Amino acid sequence: MENLNISDNNISNIFRETLAILNINSSTIMKIVAYIILFIAIKLIFKYIKKPIKYYLYTKRVSSYYRFLYYRIDKIFKPILYLIYLLFIKKTIFTLSIFNNTILTDVIFIIELMLILWISYEVIKYIIYATIRDKIKSQKMARRELFNLLLNIFKIVIVFIAIIAILAKFGVDVTALITSLGIGGVIIGFSARDTLVNFFDSIRLVAEDAFRQGDWIETKEIEGFVVELGLTSTKIRTFDNALVTVPNSKLANDYLKNWSKRLIGRRIKFHLPIKYTTNTKEIDRVIYEIYEMLHSHPDIVNLNKVRYLKKMDQIYENGLFNIEDMYGVRRTLLVYLDDIGKYSLNILIYAFSISVNWEDWLRVKQDVIKKIIEIIDNSELEFAYPKQEVIIEPPKIE
Repeated sequence: MENLNISDNNISNIFRETLAILNINSSTIMKIVAYIILFIAIKLIFKYIKKPIKYYLYTKRVSSYYRFLYYRIDKIFKPILYLIYLLFIKKTIFTLSIFNNTILTDVIFIIELMLILWISYEVIKYIIYATIRDKIKSQKMARRELFNLLLNIFKIVIVFIAIIAILAKFGVDVTALITSLGIGGVIIGFSARDTLVNFFDSIRLVAEDAFRQGDWIETKEIEGFVVELGLTSTKIRTFDNALVTVPNSKLANDYLKNWSKRLIGRRIKFHLPIKYTTNTKEIDRVIYEIYEMLHSHPDIVNLNKVRYLKKMDQIYENGLFNIEDMYGVRRTLLVYLDDIGKYSLNILIYAFSISVNWEDWLRVKQDVIKKIIEIIDNSELEFAYPKQEVIIEPPKIE
């Protein structure tokens, strides 16, 4: 028993000497214990408070802001929780004076700055995306790519702020550094000329409203749907489902067809070949029937189906642009004997479907062709087709 008591006394003495070397007293130990208890308590609070917050947001999901916050709350909470962890670790470490050194202070400062910027980015991203959804819901003309462009610019601002703050922390004269970048900026500008050109061209594309996300566009080399308009390039999903990245300068400085920039009217155009005939009255009757069929067709545009445009025309009659050309409205309806071919009389069918959707357009075009076939079948006219006649002369008998 005496040996055990001596051993316990030795351990106790070693422990006291260690605490004395580390400059840790009972007050310091109490602080560390308090920090640990508070840390555990906050962690538990975060764990159990998140569920009722998410439930509340779910009940308010009718609003786009609440609904989007419901989906983003975990991503916003994560850096906040990490920052709280870091603050407790920082308090605990610096309570022990032995750990007070410049390197550790700088490392903690950098991590703390990164977490604050991470929180700022997630909050701003939530605000921007929630605004997108709200605008798109209330205004069909809302520009998604404009918000994406702002978000990308905000990322650059965050990186710039982080670099400036870290340089200032290490004693670099930021003002002098920015001033000295005059000549260096010119050199960097020349080396990154293509990147800068693409960046300014992206702003130009947004300003000119050349296309929007989801638009079907076509250039000399590529055709597909716009996935994203970025800071320096645009992502396009082609019809064979490949993702192509195109520099914005290429799109801004070349001709570009935007097939989605049309409100009403996708063209149906073809020639109807009829066998040669001198029965002009029957031709006139068939042309009239086809015209009436197209005019009364529920999915073909005519003047009566877009009457509201007349009011718009009156508003803009003294304007600088044609309202139909501006918004992409076509209502031309033509049925005429157009050409005398090598083997047929050709009747021009020229109309526009109300829908600009490809599948709807195919359905309408199919219905129009079937109705025209019925009209021809119930007439004295016949479809023409190329044919060759081979005449074999009988052999001469001498």
